[in-house]
Amino acid sequence: MAAFDIVVIGAGPGGYPAAIRAAQLGASVALVEREEMGGTCLNWGCIPTKTLIASSELLARIKSAGAMGLHVGNASFDYAAMSDRKDQIVQKLRNGIKQLLKANGVTVIPGAASFQSRNRIEVNASSGAELLALTAGKTIIATGAASVMPGFLPRHERVVESKSFLNLRALPASALVLGGGIIGCEFACMLAQLGVTVTVVELLEDILAVVDADVRRELRRHMEKSLGIRILTGVTLEDIAADDRGVRGRAGQETLNAELLLVALGRKPVTGALKLENAGLAPNARGFLDVDAYGRTSVATVYAVGDVTGGPLLAHAATAQGLVAAENACGLYRHKNEALVPNCIFTTPEIGTVGLGETEAQQQGRKIKTGKYLFGALGKAMAIGEPVGFVKWVADGETEQLLGAHAVGPHATDIIAEAAVAIRAELTASDLAHTVHAHPTLAEAWMEAAHTLTGEPIHSAPPRKSS
Repeated sequence: MAAFDIVVIGAGPGGYPAAIRAAQLGASVALVEREEMGGTCLNWGCIPTKTLIASSELLARIKSAGAMGLHVGNASFDYAAMSDRKDQIVQKLRNGIKQLLKANGVTVIPGAASFQSRNRIEVNASSGAELLALTAGKTIIATGAASVMPGFLPRHERVVESKSFLNLRALPASALVLGGGIIGCEFACMLAQLGVTVTVVELLEDILAVVDADVRRELRRHMEKSLGIRILTGVTLEDIAADDRGVRGRAGQETLNAELLLVALGRKPVTGALKLENAGLAPNARGFLDVDAYGRTSVATVYAVGDVTGGPLLAHAATAQGLVAAENACGLYRHKNEALVPNCIFTTPEIGTVGLGETEAQQQGRKIKTGKYLFGALGKAMAIGEPVGFVKWVADGETEQLLGAHAVGPHATDIIAEAAVAIRAELTASDLAHTVHAHPTLAEAWMEAAHTLTGEPIHSAPPRKSS
């Protein structure tokens, strides 16, 4: 029986950084993974989807080159080649993780782990060899989450979730997207840019319900008017059937038909095979593992990080939590899980958010001020031919301390980083407004929006004077 100071179960964006950090702190570490290094994010999520999205966005830019004085012939694409590029990037990054783990002295064990007791772990090795038995001083669970596929959906090759979609080598001519959340909207935009006829069906009254109302209004307008995506909200997709010809379902009184149904109805924690009861653990009512600010579960020697905890289902949040858990499992109780986590959505246009939204602040009874600046008035956005969208600050109504930031438009997922730093540093709108920003850049929009919030706009109309 092999003994380790720390055993990490799951090698996704929460697990492998935790293993590396624990090894750096001198612990003997084993990392158990039943599939691929990098988990969902690297293999079937963030990286492959954003690689395909990058290709679809470049195609769209090429097709619109005439507006910038460029003459381009009939642009086309090879989806199989796009898919090959995706796989090559994933493999390169996966190999990079393996090298990092080796360099840090982490023992990697391929297989599925389960608890025999809180400090004894059994691994059903991927190689088909006999079961491996491990003892662990501490265990970090980082098994992530998987796509939800409800029982009412037909099991057919034309009904796929995001992971299965990424195995396709050719695109359908038409697609139904069931779910207007982040995953559904990202795929819908990508498919539409590649010429697929797309219909999104969402049970709630609007897409991206967790996003600022102004932001989702801007995105929906662009998806419908510029990308030609049909969005049906406040309806259910019922009587779903699939055969070799395609998929059909009823939305209200209308029958919808498409070659493919992409299911994007959220994610569920992966805990079923862990035998948590043997460790004295039980999921909460939603199926996730409860943890404290240090990543500790109710069992003193067991930690959990990432999607399996039900926190922000974001790779970067999982990584931050993994580092915290590793340090604390090694006895360094100096960091807690970060509460301020930016969210990036790779739709067209992109969305970046962090901190409080207007609705959330109002529900908390806060008095707030907001300041907005349109990319359509920003020199850099006009120069690069991407004037759609805006940035917006949400600040305390009295102190003008920055509480939230929301961006929809060019490179919103990149520029949200500045807003996250500003909010975490507890800057005021005046602090941000008087921070010199380079010109011409997209980040200037934050400065301009801060000027607007303080009532001293420079490159937008001044506030109306009360009579």
